[in-house]
Amino acid sequence: MQNTLLVGLSKQMVLERQMDVVSNNIANMNTNGYKADRSLFEEYLSSNAHEDNFAARDRRVSFVQDRATFHDFSQGPTEETKNPLDVAIDGNAFLVVQTPGGERYTREGNLAINNRGQLVTASGYQVLGTSGPITFQQTDHDVNIAPDGNISVLEGTSRLDSIRGKLRLVSFAQAQRLLKEGSNLYAPGEGAQALPDTKAQIRQGFIEKSNVNSVVEMSRMIEITRTYTQIASLLQQQSDLHKSAIEKLADVPN
Repeated sequence: MQNTLLVGLSKQMVLERQMDVVSNNIANMNTNGYKADRSLFEEYLSSNAHEDNFAARDRRVSFVQDRATFHDFSQGPTEETKNPLDVAIDGNAFLVVQTPGGERYTREGNLAINNRGQLVTASGYQVLGTSGPITFQQTDHDVNIAPDGNISVLEGTSRLDSIRGKLRLVSFAQAQRLLKEGSNLYAPGEGAQALPDTKAQIRQGFIEKSNVNSVVEMSRMIEITRTYTQIASLLQQQSDLHKSAIEKLADVPN
């Protein structure tokens, strides 16, 4: 009887964690470049039952263990905006940005130019090029971002292209070690080394949307809620049975 309560409790703890993951995915289904998280579970086996009257298949007690979460880096759908400063990345690369905590990485491509002429993210962080921050002049216009990340402009009345930099694109051999931070940024986790990516391409005038499937996530949320309720009902039944057994054992006949 105690095993039933403990197994049910372990499952409820896992469901609570899974609900947090699904809720966060749903909250970010409209965040540009967001990558969904997935839950990873495993079976945890306790010590075998020690009484000889247990059948062999009943000696093993299986609990549910919340092992970890992992990032789903699958490509999200792209949307055409025709904004020359919007970029979508075809491939596994990330843009590099400068933050107060150091270099961070993002897939959020709705970029802008701040009042100092610097190319920045929607959160205001400087976008880094291969030679450092990318800065524009007040007379620059007709910004063109090539598939390889090269940024060129027309300066003033000149009809000749002027280069302002090249977007720095990096990828990771062990991308699952990246750590999510706020503002849709990733920090390099232990063993996550940024490597130059020459295969990814830039699509100007497009943004990558979140790869969260709202229908799937809502279905998961409903499934988690129902499962949690069913286990709560089972645990209540087991508790009532336990209470009834104690009351009957304590009822000493006259």
